[in-house]
Amino acid sequence: MATPAQWLAGARPRTLPAAVVPVAVGTGVAISYGGAVWWRALLALFVALLLQIGVNYANDYSDGVRGTDEQRVGPLRLVGSRVATPRSVLIAAFACFLAAAVAGLVLVVVTRAWWLLAVGALAIAAAWFYTGGARPYGYRALGEVSVFVFFGLVAVAGTTYVQLERLPWQAVAAAVPVGLLACALLVVNNLRDIVTDGPAGKRTLAVVLGDARTRALYVCCLLVPFVVALALAFAQPFAAVTVLALPLALRPAVTVRQGATGPSLIATLQQTGRLQLVFGLLFTIGLALSPA
Repeated sequence: MATPAQWLAGARPRTLPAAVVPVAVGTGVAISYGGAVWWRALLALFVALLLQIGVNYANDYSDGVRGTDEQRVGPLRLVGSRVATPRSVLIAAFACFLAAAVAGLVLVVVTRAWWLLAVGALAIAAAWFYTGGARPYGYRALGEVSVFVFFGLVAVAGTTYVQLERLPWQAVAAAVPVGLLACALLVVNNLRDIVTDGPAGKRTLAVVLGDARTRALYVCCLLVPFVVALALAFAQPFAAVTVLALPLALRPAVTVRQGATGPSLIATLQQTGRLQLVFGLLFTIGLALSPA
């Protein structure tokens, strides 16, 4: 039976910035319009965190029962390491999805934006079918697309919408760098596992692109967000404060370009999460300080 510490490790806490940052940035946009509603922002954060943890458990379950986690280099996998039963991990995943759905329903009711039900259903379906089901799209090089859409566009724009009850263009623009940094986490994770995923039949984008092009993609995911933020600064000048996070992007970019592999990339994953948090904090502050 897994210990509480192992369950926490299985939730992959280092990936949680991917849930926190888009909600913060979406709230920053809402503040710039003078329409922030803090309890709605917190509820949106609750939804995002539960979806992130749920997808982590779902991936653990699906990869574990397929046997693709048995040679994994990275953090603990509950099923693959046999510290928890597949059934218990599956229950944990769906408990997170259910709690996220209930919290999201509250936001739907208060905004009366019933179309958000479809968005929420798509988010949960995307979380499950990333590695679940008979034809998981995460095994077909579509993981990064899903991350960009749901942890970038949907999360940022959705957070702004449930507070303002409208969607300004800044929310969509701000979602681009957020989505790219979320993708960077997945890209470096899949780069680390490229030598085991391919033989296991898991055709991630890293497996399809190959080592060299995956490294180039990772660097782009780190640096393009700064370009987008600076472009947005023409409309909201304080968004330029994000350049203060640029030094945090240089070390992981250089490490990956120099050919780091396997366990060496675990530290890079941590650095990527740190960059995402700092960039997200600065971006949120910059947007909030720039009245729309």
